Amino acid sequence: MNTLWVGLGGALGSIARYHVQRFATARAPAFPWGTLIVNLVGSFALSIVMQLVLRDRMSEAARIALGVGVLGGFTTYSSFNAETIALANAGRWGAAALYVTLTVLGCLGVGALGWMLGRGP
Repeated sequence: MNTLWVGLGGALGSIARYHVQRFATARAPAFPWGTLIVNLVGSFALSIVMQLVLRDRMSEAARIALGVGVLGGFTTYSSFNAETIALANAGRWGAAALYVTLTVLGCLGVGALGWMLGRGP
């Protein structure tokens, strides 16, 4: 059943992301406002979901549908943000800093590599 919740939520999140991107790009095509908006909204919303789960105010099914499904389809940055905050809250500052560094530099690096390989000879 959890797989169904993730799939349904992910579909809704992906559709929402598409419309936010489309709306933002139509109004300001020179800057990636759509991506920024979904990352900010997704990070904020996932933090609320996490707090509700930690305080036993949200069911496991709702957490899976909203946190993994909807927000996972909406933005993956929200997961990166939540995991970094969780590491910091656990006092694992070195691990949090390493995760941020590896994610940002690693993703930029492999993104640049993919860009170059995708261009071909």
